[in-house]
Amino acid sequence: MKRAVFLDRDGTLNVEAVYLSDPAKLVLFPGAGAALRRLMDAGYLLIIVTNQSGIGRGYYTEADMHAVNTRLAAELAPAGVRFEEIYFASEAPEKPSRGRKPSPQFLFDARDRFGIDLAQSFMVGDKLLDLECGWNAGVKASLLVRTGYGSEVEKKEATKVARAVVADNLTAAAEWILNSDRG
Repeated sequence: MKRAVFLDRDGTLNVEAVYLSDPAKLVLFPGAGAALRRLMDAGYLLIIVTNQSGIGRGYYTEADMHAVNTRLAAELAPAGVRFEEIYFASEAPEKPSRGRKPSPQFLFDARDRFGIDLAQSFMVGDKLLDLECGWNAGVKASLLVRTGYGSEVEKKEATKVARAVVADNLTAAAEWILNSDRG
């Protein structure tokens, strides 16, 4: 069975920009490429799981989101980073959705498609919904990064976040994951 690191996009891989729809406004966090490459080199598949409610709200199109994802992949390509899949939920929060986090459905889809052992995999994100998605899927650990909304979530939801691993950023989260392999 394979292992994966499931990653939220906005606020985790790139600087949070509310309803990011313009590829020119994508700004990666420093060290993101190197951190992701280290995870790949350790044998982890990288999979993005993102809620993109701006599509369902009519703020931007699915094509806009794909353009941002294409830019993200291009920015990370020099580091040799490759995502196996980018799962996205385009529905607005009040609409029914098969995969909108905290639903674990996209993690189950990835498990079935790629042969992933969820119990040996991780979820990394900057919101409580990301953590809950991982927990609902039965991952080894859900990690909250303090980037994006993470610091705010850590303070406001301290009791719930206590179950999570908290890391300053993606680089620190990757380091924790890699160290957990050694322990």
